[in-house]
Amino acid sequence: MRGINPSKENPERIKRELRILYEVSNLMRTTLNLNQIFYIILTALTSHEGLGFNRAMLFLVTDNHMLEGIMGIGPHSGEEANSIWHGIEQQHMSMDDIINSYDRFRRDPESKLNTLVKGIKIPLDEKMGILALTILEGMPFEITTEEARRKVNPIIEKKLRTEYFVTIPLKSKDRILGAILVDNLFTKKPITKSDVRVLTMFANHAGLAIENSRLYENSLKLSKIDWLTQLWNSGEFHRRLERAMENAKFNDAPLSLAMLDMDNFKVYNDTFGHQKGDEAIRDIAKILNSNSRKGDIVARYGGEEFAVIMPYTDKDVALLISERLRGEIEKFFRGKITLKTVPRITASLGIASFPQDAQDRDTLINRADSALYEAKRAGKNRTCVYKSDFKKFFGRFANPSGKT
Repeated sequence: MRGINPSKENPERIKRELRILYEVSNLMRTTLNLNQIFYIILTALTSHEGLGFNRAMLFLVTDNHMLEGIMGIGPHSGEEANSIWHGIEQQHMSMDDIINSYDRFRRDPESKLNTLVKGIKIPLDEKMGILALTILEGMPFEITTEEARRKVNPIIEKKLRTEYFVTIPLKSKDRILGAILVDNLFTKKPITKSDVRVLTMFANHAGLAIENSRLYENSLKLSKIDWLTQLWNSGEFHRRLERAMENAKFNDAPLSLAMLDMDNFKVYNDTFGHQKGDEAIRDIAKILNSNSRKGDIVARYGGEEFAVIMPYTDKDVALLISERLRGEIEKFFRGKITLKTVPRITASLGIASFPQDAQDRDTLINRADSALYEAKRAGKNRTCVYKSDFKKFFGRFANPSGKT
């Protein structure tokens, strides 16, 4: 195991490597989608028109000081490798052709290496082996001897079946973002110092591309987030509901929408001031976030009104979930208001479902709103499901007081 020093090269090889770097840099500038950037990087490392390694894997440093596997490209067996590479040569596939296959790769259940890589998560500790050392020391490592292999994390070695490989840090300015691991597991072709030199140049370009993409995605996300609650904002709610309904139609699956409004908020806000009012809105957001299911989409619709999109959920299940949310809000604010002149904060909810109540987004929102207003009219702190006449409620869940 050792750091890598540059060596002398023949002019033709240098010319080819510079051409590859130029092409890959151009390709990385064609998108700001982070996953597409990852795919471009790894495809460039493994395609014959690129650097031609058997396998390439990408790992990134997380906020909690872990190294996490992000993506891996490369065949899982020698036979598969020969088949893929023969196909590339026979079809004269260009780098652009390979990049255009990203969507197929993303949906491919046979991407075994990618699945393995994404299952790796290790602490950034020198005891965790070469990958961690690549980040901690900020330098490439070449594993070419049995002695060096003994310093490889045995879990990583077993999972990836690594033998001899090279790791390169991904840098952006003065930060180390992650690492790339490449090997020639099937062809056994040696990885030369020249290969490592060009890999290092390549990684510098890749690190900048990843950082730029991250900055873009962060700014894009901020434009979709409500500043006060950190939930999705109204515009993103409409976009996600539209997509969720398209998915429900395609899969012939139910979908429910719950609209929620805070009861007595105006009196509370006028009595205790806007800061306390904002705090109450944030509390509601936290309750909804922590008590909703993993696949549900929670948004701030506006003011003191919220929305919860529940994919693959029929009306009966949506009613149970909404009642749980309503109950948690009631419990949280119970006892927080001691002034007898100020009613306590509770929540009213209205539910509408696809396909029973609506076939499009705007109608679904309108009917969930109608159910919400009926819940308000009927006395607040209750959940109402949409019905054309609103003359009948759904048992005890629709009326927590027990009255009919």
